[in-house]
Amino acid sequence: MRKKEVSPLYFYAIHVVLLLTVLGLLFSIFGRTVSLQALFSPDVKVATVAHRGASGYAPEHTLSAYQIGIRSGADYIEIDLQMTKDGEIIAMHDDTVNRTTNGTGKITQLTLAHIKQLDMGSWFNEANPMYAREEFVDARVLTLREIFEIFGDDTKYMLETKSPEYNPGLEEAMVALVEEFKLADHVAVQSFSKSSLKAIHRLNEDIELFQLLWYNTPAYISNATLKEIKEYAVGVSPNFQRVGPAYIEKVKEAGLLVFPYTVNYQINMEKAVRWGVDGLHTDYPDRLSEVIKEANKS
Repeated sequence: MRKKEVSPLYFYAIHVVLLLTVLGLLFSIFGRTVSLQALFSPDVKVATVAHRGASGYAPEHTLSAYQIGIRSGADYIEIDLQMTKDGEIIAMHDDTVNRTTNGTGKITQLTLAHIKQLDMGSWFNEANPMYAREEFVDARVLTLREIFEIFGDDTKYMLETKSPEYNPGLEEAMVALVEEFKLADHVAVQSFSKSSLKAIHRLNEDIELFQLLWYNTPAYISNATLKEIKEYAVGVSPNFQRVGPAYIEKVKEAGLLVFPYTVNYQINMEKAVRWGVDGLHTDYPDRLSEVIKEANKS
């Protein structure tokens, strides 16, 4: 008697049913959607954001800081944006030049030509003799245009609009530069200002946005806030010291990414990776790269 052959379609159908059954069991156990990538790709993927460049090793927002950050394996170089009196966008965290240069004054009251004469690096050598380098002396302030010209699409950029209320037109000028250099898919923008992010979203919906958040007490975020943020942003960036695994899980379940800031000790990096963050801001991108490599070995 001839044996009846089993149809290939029947064979595949049985396996699909088994897979769906397993996913259903996992969903019932963990109470959330299970990612197929998580099941079949064990690699830990956490984006490394070099905070103001590799600012632990070089003067923040200088060419050296960005270059070291990229060489250290950073996925993004983080750049704070300010506008000069004559409407040029420069890379600087503070709204004055006092802390990180040998000059004084508010950036909005200084021209680019004046700011370009300032030494942005010597202070770092004095404050950090362990990492001091001769090349840091007389480092110059960079414009966003110069940064795009130097690095192009060789890296990604996490731009931050600083004090938009004192920098009218910053969003329009920044988006115009991003579009001029065709870098919309290489740029993300973060800000504490919801209105600034919404303005950018209206100008170019292809630019990914992150809502910066600061917590003085243990972090809590409501469903209503998550829903509102999701209308214009792809993620949130809270201060790491106040968040925990439940907070990160809640944000991710809402469909948003989580990029906490600023994490410099490897013990905290390891904790953040275990909690499932999507990215981390750090002054020491090489340390985070080591943590991610070790996590992928285990």
